Amino acid sequence: MKDSMHNLVKKMAADTHTTLSLRIMWDASINGFRTYLLLERSLSEPSVEAYVSDVRKLTQYLTVAGIPTDPGSVDLGTLQSFVRWIAELGMSDTTQARVISGLRAFFGYCRTENLCRLDPTELLEAPRLRRKLPEVLSFEEIIRMMDSIDHSSPEGTRNRAIVEVLYSSGLRVSELTNLRRSNLFADIGFLRVIGKGDKERMVPVGAEAIRKLKIYTEEVRAHITVQRGCEDIVFLNRRGGKLSRVMVFYIIRDLARAAGIQKEISPHTLRHSFATHLVEGGADLRAVQEMLGHESITTTEIYTHLDRSFLMDTLRRYHPGFNIGGEQP
Repeated sequence: MKDSMHNLVKKMAADTHTTLSLRIMWDASINGFRTYLLLERSLSEPSVEAYVSDVRKLTQYLTVAGIPTDPGSVDLGTLQSFVRWIAELGMSDTTQARVISGLRAFFGYCRTENLCRLDPTELLEAPRLRRKLPEVLSFEEIIRMMDSIDHSSPEGTRNRAIVEVLYSSGLRVSELTNLRRSNLFADIGFLRVIGKGDKERMVPVGAEAIRKLKIYTEEVRAHITVQRGCEDIVFLNRRGGKLSRVMVFYIIRDLARAAGIQKEISPHTLRHSFATHLVEGGADLRAVQEMLGHESITTTEIYTHLDRSFLMDTLRRYHPGFNIGGEQP
């Protein structure tokens, strides 16, 4: 009886030691991964924490399932079981795909650092997602939005410049609100933009957008008492502070309503329209990727969707046999 109890205590102690050792290994790997994302990938804190959270979900599963394994011993079967587990918890396909993406990044890091011999995510399949395309405005609808602006008011002059810049350069709303006067290069027609992960890129801006920016900065902004810390910010509110993302959303939404546009509109709609019109016009996808600041070309490929009328018109104009025997339905 004593021997049996003694063996049980020894086993419990060994299990506790193993669990503690594995936890230390996981914590060390995750902390290294966090540092890698911050310093080498230059990701923002929220993005880094999202990646780390994905890995923590895996460690939670390993604990619940009673699978004592270190990062270097995780195999494909374990990851497949993990994916089934998060699916059973009710996670959407989109969330599952995001978690798997986080695990790919983590095990890619582990492989680089020789923390694992093989990458177990190489054959791991993510749920197939249907990409929901955001609304696109036609050029005529964008003109209607601009025409609905009251240019006699200071805010109207500012709002016209905002719409021109969003559509002319395809900026994200955060890039617009953080745009600095020192990053305007009107003489050469470019903006220096600080994008995701604090990555800089040079983006061309149209002549009309430059003209409206000049009118706003010289005739409106110059007469605003600027709040401390906002001296270099381009777009200001009435109190001289930086415009918020929410405020820009309301500006664009209200302009769309004033123009009689029934679509669900946001600042991103103008970015999407910018890219779609470029691609439909024959622009190189890599050039569009560069202007949008996409890290991966696959993100930019969402803008290759073309409406049927555009495709039909292209066939009619360029395919020699399309109209033989009568026009196609």
